[in-house]
Amino acid sequence: MKQEEMEFMVSDDRVDRNGNVADKRTTGGWKAAPYIIMNEVIERLAFFSIAVNMIRYLVVEMHQTIPDSATHVTDWIGAAYVLTLLGAFLADAYMGRFKTIIVFSSIYAVGMFMLTISASVDTLRPQKSKEASQYQMSFLYVALGLVALGTGGIKPCVSSFGADQFDEGDEKEVVMKYSFFNWFYFAINMGALLAITILVYIQDRVGWGWGFGIPTVTTILSIVVLAIGIKYYRFQKPMGSPFTRFLQVIVASVKNHQRGVVVKDETHLYEVETTHSDIIGARKLQRTLQYKFFDKAAVVTEKDTIKDRWSVCTVTQVEEFKSFVKILPVWASTIALAISFAQMSTFFTSQASIMNRKLGNNFEIPTGSIPVFSAINGLILVPFYERCIIPVLKRFTGHHRGITSLQRMGVGLFISIIAMASAALIEKTRREQHPQLHSMSVFWLVPQFFLVGAAEVFTYVGQLEFFYDEATDGTKSISSAMFLCTIGIGSWLSTAIVKIIIATTGGEAKGWLRNDLNKSKLDGFYWILAVINAINFLVYLMVAIRYKGKQSAVVRTENMVELSKDQHMQP
Repeated sequence: MKQEEMEFMVSDDRVDRNGNVADKRTTGGWKAAPYIIMNEVIERLAFFSIAVNMIRYLVVEMHQTIPDSATHVTDWIGAAYVLTLLGAFLADAYMGRFKTIIVFSSIYAVGMFMLTISASVDTLRPQKSKEASQYQMSFLYVALGLVALGTGGIKPCVSSFGADQFDEGDEKEVVMKYSFFNWFYFAINMGALLAITILVYIQDRVGWGWGFGIPTVTTILSIVVLAIGIKYYRFQKPMGSPFTRFLQVIVASVKNHQRGVVVKDETHLYEVETTHSDIIGARKLQRTLQYKFFDKAAVVTEKDTIKDRWSVCTVTQVEEFKSFVKILPVWASTIALAISFAQMSTFFTSQASIMNRKLGNNFEIPTGSIPVFSAINGLILVPFYERCIIPVLKRFTGHHRGITSLQRMGVGLFISIIAMASAALIEKTRREQHPQLHSMSVFWLVPQFFLVGAAEVFTYVGQLEFFYDEATDGTKSISSAMFLCTIGIGSWLSTAIVKIIIATTGGEAKGWLRNDLNKSKLDGFYWILAVINAINFLVYLMVAIRYKGKQSAVVRTENMVELSKDQHMQP
């Protein structure tokens, strides 16, 4: 290949659809990104058409109580996001991100089709004043399970696949990548906005069959849109199971520890001689000073074990595991926001159902459309932040994104405290001063929706940036799945907290959370969440201040032994 042509090749080993090194002139960047963003808009439209109105479907059509419906919805949302680990694992280890998206989108479409059938066929729904049969609920749960599996497989791959389109070795494309993350989140809110306005209106006024049938068609359309852009994409080859490599580091570290190995700064550690690491498609990593215990995995004690990764790992493999361990405290300290976020599709909408939703004389806002306040916030705040706030912040901080991703997440976590306090105050006012049905305007809920939405904008985009940047080549999808899991775990924790509160305050008949919100003490529940968010914020501050990024505490590479120099063995 000529020297002038080499200048146009990507620096990170990504390939085009023919398996050749990707050419910047014909692939990637904003040539490829629009197809991925459009795919996300369409997929999120389908997901939110279910998430924001499923509690109403379970109450009205399946005759469940509000607390039961709330826990079922949060359990389902939790499963959808925790299953991102499965999609990420398959993408990183075997299938690649593009194929994983296509396969799980097909599963998604099957689930949506079954959900449409469930809502359209009378025998799959209970008759008036009767409870749903086991068969009816089982059919519905299988449909929802397939949707959860589908979105779980897709979600961690789409954002990472989009980021793959930007060469990290090109300064201009790196800046574009951060803009992509903002516009990707904009796409999520656009899909949500369309779902909670148009589709929720159709569900409430035209019928649930049409309300689920339309997103079924759009799910199939999302596959077509993604496939159209295939000639522009850059692909990251699968690199094998990261979890297997992690386990190898742990086993090798323990083995050498039991042999009495001690690692010092001058200790020679094992690395392959080749330009790239022995992890397919991954660049070499330099040794860092954190978590020195795991460096023992890269100490060669016996020459004949050098090719056995369960006995001797490379420095790159050890550092890959260290990078994963290092982000876990940050990951854990962002979960509380997801507990608050779960309320938007459960108790926030339950509040809206008994408030005055009239807009003018002839139009009433559907209950499931109330989260539109949060979606609109995202649509306004993302471009405003990108175009106006970042340039101002740059002048004061000198950082190319205005503030770091850790600082951005911190802002979102702080806003979440104010959001839940606001929700508690408004609910207390509603219950005490406007207990009559539909006597208080639903627009009193705007502050809590707006603030939770603002918290999500800052934290979610910050997480997208942070987990992608701090991940190594072989763990991009897994890292994206980790932060998505916070939403799933937060939803499950919300369910657990609801059950604990019901059990400790007198049950569904006399407790804080009853089927009748006017007899409940929902504001007490919101205050508990505000306190949880406040404690979480303090923990996050301690974690973020102590966090050392990729470039911190790097040891000189001369301390790594090349394959041909393995005679230096540390007993």
